Amino acid sequence: MAVVLQVLPCVARALLRPLLMGSPVVRLASGMALAKQAQQLFESTVGAVLPGPMLQRALCLDPSSGLLKVRDRSFQLRQNLYLVGFGKAVLGMAAAAEELLGQHLVQGVISVPKGIRAAMEHAGKQEMLLKPHSRVQVFEGAEDNLPDRDALRAAVAIRQLAEGLTADDLLLVLISGGGSALLPAPIPPVTLEEKQTLTKLLAARGANIQELNTIRKALSQLKGGGLAQAAYPAQVVSLILSDVVGDPVEVIASGPTVASVHSVQDCLHILNHYGLRAALPRSVKTVLARSDSDPHGPHSCGHVLNVIIGSNALALAEAQQQAEALGYRAVVLSAAIQGDVKSVARFYGLLTRVAGAHLTPPGTGASVEEEAQLWELAAELQLPDLQLKEALEAVVGAEGPVCLLAGGEPTVQLQGSGKGGRNQELALRVGAELGQRPLGPLEVLFLSGGTDGQDGPTEAAGAWVVPELASQAAADGLDVAAFLSRNDSHTFFRCFRGGAHLLHTGLTGTNVMDAHLLFLRPR
Repeated sequence: MAVVLQVLPCVARALLRPLLMGSPVVRLASGMALAKQAQQLFESTVGAVLPGPMLQRALCLDPSSGLLKVRDRSFQLRQNLYLVGFGKAVLGMAAAAEELLGQHLVQGVISVPKGIRAAMEHAGKQEMLLKPHSRVQVFEGAEDNLPDRDALRAAVAIRQLAEGLTADDLLLVLISGGGSALLPAPIPPVTLEEKQTLTKLLAARGANIQELNTIRKALSQLKGGGLAQAAYPAQVVSLILSDVVGDPVEVIASGPTVASVHSVQDCLHILNHYGLRAALPRSVKTVLARSDSDPHGPHSCGHVLNVIIGSNALALAEAQQQAEALGYRAVVLSAAIQGDVKSVARFYGLLTRVAGAHLTPPGTGASVEEEAQLWELAAELQLPDLQLKEALEAVVGAEGPVCLLAGGEPTVQLQGSGKGGRNQELALRVGAELGQRPLGPLEVLFLSGGTDGQDGPTEAAGAWVVPELASQAAADGLDVAAFLSRNDSHTFFRCFRGGAHLLHTGLTGTNVMDAHLLFLRPR
């Protein structure tokens, strides 16, 4: 019968379940009260990196003197302020900046994802929208996060604004994740299509993000410090919302206000390594040869102040404070979770058993072998900021419930044609790990969500799971392993308990990668 249920649509299965399972009522999943608390904590995590609060923390304007303070630097404003921006969170950032800076803003141009204004308006997020008579011109483009002609037009407008500035002007640059696709400006005679083709070829042959960015910068007018160079001699203040592990300013949106440290020789080495040098279009060879013979060498960005105003680490710090206020012993494990989602899920499963052993009576927790496996897997994942020792010590000293927090961006190796995202797949895999063996008298919940409110091509931000998930799913005729084999986590969660385990926030207007929350509460 389970096989029959597995292929039935969710609605049909819901109608048949009372007859097949002998129960007229579908019980709610256990841990709903804890789940509500987890979702509220996730929302506070996102709230810490929304455009409005971030801009207010980063900028301080004295209305009487017109003095703008950014960190330890001051800039005199006298209707000499210009604004450009590009990225998924830049619409809200620009709205907050214009509200704060008022009449000092002369003109602005931003490049944002196609459909973002309509989505924010539909969600009722007026604070993310520019006023009707805004001085900021908005371009929408880069559909599906791919550079296109609309994004190219926006890049041209941004470059023209920057090139028209003088030494008396100040350029405020707003950058967030997705900015690279929204600021395509290939150096002539390279065309947008040629640059896209080369990037796709490199990616298909296994080039990593650092290698891709090295090539992109070499062929771009604005990346790799090109925007800062175009704005010279104006002062430039770049406010950056990081969606990259470790917050490297030269990588985020390909570093338009950070001088590139890579040479043409670095580009040629990459192209040789992937066997693409001989197949380069004539235009690309021309640009690389021209750069190689530039007598001025790489330019500097001494007139630029780059400031990270929002990051995964900042969001997790807010979540830690909120969890402590709720009575949890809260510890941030890492803001740089990377690696294959299978290994990351295994890590969280082992961590739950090892940490849970310190919160339950002797003999009900993890074995010595499992603790050794946890440390071994942690070493394999090579997470640069992992605070595993500190987290386990905190659990040992805890006298009540514990909340372990982490963030980053795991990767999914696609094997099937299902529908999902890395957060929903991670949650489902963690749920499968938690259900393998009894955890003793311990209530456990794991939540994974994307801070932008959208996990993959779905309307969910992520999902939450409990140890009972796999057995409850099996009782409903849902085979967790089968869904995972198809990378079909969203379909699973939509069918399981009527979608109650899905995390829905709507588009948030920000993006600092993902947040993972692990709750351990002795019964």
